[in-house]
Amino acid sequence: MRYIQPMHDDWTTRHPVQAAALRTAALINCLNDGGSVVDVLREHGEAEPIEVSAADLTEMRAAAVKLRKVFAAEDVDAAAAALNELLARNAGWLRLTSHHGRTPWHPHLDRDDDAPWGEWFLASSCLALTVLVWDRQRPPGGVCASPTCQNVYITQGSGLPKRYCSRRCATRERVAAHRAATRA
Repeated sequence: MRYIQPMHDDWTTRHPVQAAALRTAALINCLNDGGSVVDVLREHGEAEPIEVSAADLTEMRAAAVKLRKVFAAEDVDAAAAALNELLARNAGWLRLTSHHGRTPWHPHLDRDDDAPWGEWFLASSCLALTVLVWDRQRPPGGVCASPTCQNVYITQGSGLPKRYCSRRCATRERVAAHRAATRA
């Protein structure tokens, strides 16, 4: 079953769209670099037991490739177009679920509460990223600008657009640029 365990009564403030989008980025990165999907799901509040088969991983990797196009979008129009294509080809009807009374009511785009992991990942990610585009009127994130990194990231807050997935990548690139400039 795909549901997040409620930790306290105010579930909607604990489980915002931003959290689902961050989970999306973490899963895409994990699936790209061979990390533990179960660990990422656990870290993002998925209820035990978490059983992910080899077939599930294959479907999730295919979904991650599709979702990466949203992160690679150059502008909001391209991000919206990528999401519209994914929604048209992969999402079910918008429905509300409480996972048989285990959580407060919330929207889903997968076909049912026991949908395969790949379907759930793609549908829940599309829903979260769609809300971010709608709310912010900009792409929901990006792909790290470091040539040695392929991670995606979620843009948080306002201000200048982010270029790197982490401070570590930004610092590594800044140091490399400085060293190249001092050698020249």
